[in-house]
Amino acid sequence: MTDFPPDSEIDDLAEAVRQGRPMRVGAPFRVMVADTSLEFEQKLLRDPKPNGRQFVELVDGHPVDQFIVIAILPNGDFEDIRLDEPYDLRGQGAERVLVVRSDRTYRFKIDDRDLEWPQPCISGFVLKKIAGLAPNYNLWLDVPGGHDRKIADSDIINLDEPGIERFISLIDQTTEGLEALPSADRMFLEEHGFSYELVSDKHQDAIILRDFALPDGKFDHTHTDLLILLPSGYPDCPPDMFYVFPHLALKPNGYAPKATQVRFSFAGRSWQRWSRHNESWRSGIDGLRTMLARVQTALAEARP
Repeated sequence: MTDFPPDSEIDDLAEAVRQGRPMRVGAPFRVMVADTSLEFEQKLLRDPKPNGRQFVELVDGHPVDQFIVIAILPNGDFEDIRLDEPYDLRGQGAERVLVVRSDRTYRFKIDDRDLEWPQPCISGFVLKKIAGLAPNYNLWLDVPGGHDRKIADSDIINLDEPGIERFISLIDQTTEGLEALPSADRMFLEEHGFSYELVSDKHQDAIILRDFALPDGKFDHTHTDLLILLPSGYPDCPPDMFYVFPHLALKPNGYAPKATQVRFSFAGRSWQRWSRHNESWRSGIDGLRTMLARVQTALAEARP
């Protein structure tokens, strides 16, 4: 496509979507196209409603019927672009398109987004790139009936494997220094087999998770009771620090973890306070799942 006019006469799909305006009639326009590397490149189209075949030809893909074309919508969802059916890029707000040689897609979820990938295996790095995570968030594999698994950049996930169906984005950054739980929290705790009780002391609501498993070989105990104070307005307002009983010391020397020297009296027990502060929270999304991911990270990274 070497006969396109100068840049001043080329429209920009992403700009039109952001500005809420229609595409300029008859003008070629830019669209971002990538393969599974997610390294997007600008391509030029004239047809405002191209079909999948046009995208495959745009990247010189042959034979065309061995390729899959996927539009990435503004909310992060993926949508198939069929080879021989027109697709309204502007109407859908789709600024980016994947074009990949494959004969099928593998479906999964990140949070509540329905996504698909044209290959059975995907790296943790690419998965996070698809999710568009903020720097202080990480992805975890949702494991019903077990402990969620944190996804590292170097992990290779087989999307065709049973149980690899849903990933969740959770706050993963900590800094040192109710009459009823929301239904999402209750479902999470029950699905993962946590034993817990809701308690209140001096007008402060809290949840205690009994026999919470600790990282193998790190502390002088294998399990602890975990106390999380629930602030007024939870879950719109975030919990902050967490507390454990019995108090924990690091192996092999018995040193107390950093920023755990303060004792906190609650519900008839003296708890060890872990001063780890929550600096970001997504109202309507984050809850106990998020808080427990932060707890697990703090315990795993504890040092004298």
